Amino acid sequence: MRPLVSAWRGHGEGLRPLHLDDRERSGCYGRIEPAGLLRFPAWAPFLHGLEPYDQLLKTVRDTVADPAAVLEFAYDWRLPVEVNGALLADAAHRHLERWRNSEAERARLDDREARLVFIAHSMGGLVTRAAFARAADLAADTRCVVTLGTPFLGSVKAAVILGGNRSDPLPALPRRRMQALAATLPGVHDLLPDFRCVDVGGDVLRLTPSDVAGLGGDKELAAQAQDFQRRMRASGAPAMPGHRAVVGVAQPTAQSLRLESGVVHEQYVSFERDGEGELARDPATGVPLRRDRAGDGTVYRDSATVPGTVAESWLPLQHGALAKDGVALAHVRAVLTEHDRNRGPALGVGGLGLALPDYVDAGTPWLARLTPAPGEELDSHAGIACSVHDAETDRRIGTGRLGWHDGGIAASVTLPAPGLYRIRITTEGTPPLTQLVLALDPTDAI
Repeated sequence: MRPLVSAWRGHGEGLRPLHLDDRERSGCYGRIEPAGLLRFPAWAPFLHGLEPYDQLLKTVRDTVADPAAVLEFAYDWRLPVEVNGALLADAAHRHLERWRNSEAERARLDDREARLVFIAHSMGGLVTRAAFARAADLAADTRCVVTLGTPFLGSVKAAVILGGNRSDPLPALPRRRMQALAATLPGVHDLLPDFRCVDVGGDVLRLTPSDVAGLGGDKELAAQAQDFQRRMRASGAPAMPGHRAVVGVAQPTAQSLRLESGVVHEQYVSFERDGEGELARDPATGVPLRRDRAGDGTVYRDSATVPGTVAESWLPLQHGALAKDGVALAHVRAVLTEHDRNRGPALGVGGLGLALPDYVDAGTPWLARLTPAPGEELDSHAGIACSVHDAETDRRIGTGRLGWHDGGIAASVTLPAPGLYRIRITTEGTPPLTQLVLALDPTDAI
């Protein structure tokens, strides 16, 4: 657990080596090389826990005819999405050519020519979309694209990272270190919300580069990100062939924001549109109509698809779990085998949301709060169970006691020692709901 936390402490260089330097800002990349996809659970301020991709990789490799047909593409998430998209396009072309010329492909009885299937989680979906914009001929070689929780319209949480107001007691040092790092990174600016989300009372505006600079970000990087986003949604921009979007729903998710003196105050409501696609207003007062659409805890529900998406699958899951939950993996398996009827259950009645703090003190009770899906009610905890697991091994180490707290249902949890844990909520009829939480030694503040 100590290596997990040490980057956020005040010792040594910490996160300084990850800051984009002047040479990288000018386009000279390669100082840092990505070693591979995340293999172990991790933690970062504002982002809660980061789930690994081992189960997703295993599912894909076990499903395809030959594991050698699978290319694992790791990328430097600090860099512009457009740069990583170009690298992905080149890697996909080379991989497909190698596979088509391989002994395994020549020995295959099926006479159809091999084509590409892209499976991408979160920012990876933006990188995939950028790959098609970079290489126009990539579409002809692609059968389909599956995205899991991709913020195509950005995420309010990116703005919160740059200059957010946190109501929970996140320690100041890791918060400042995360914000200082994010302010230098084009990749974070590419995740800023690209929709009208700034609540000014009587109207809703877009976040401008000047706004981003005022909350601690980089005005130039924000302008470059917005220019790229405009090109991505322009008429005639390349689409992702056969795009299936897996969308997390029912989780408490920031969907809009207020700006006050350079501080982001996140709001858990979005703004409705009228029949002509314009901002809907109350007929009597003219005030914009607000509605909670929720999402996956990081990505607002309506941000996770794009025009031209072939199919959407809605799962009441947290952002990280979209790449490891059994139902989501079954959907990926079905697409790979071309039996796309198994798209997983839509939200339906019974979708639960889960809200956890960024970190807790080991040995001290705290609450894992459950919330109903928007428009539903949660009037009982009958049939719901809460268990606590070691994040790395998934070994069950305890349970949470469910009950009513402050007018809502929550599980009282006490984590026995410092470390990273997975909280799992199970209920009949929906996939298990999971989220990671970090427990710290209260005598060893960070």
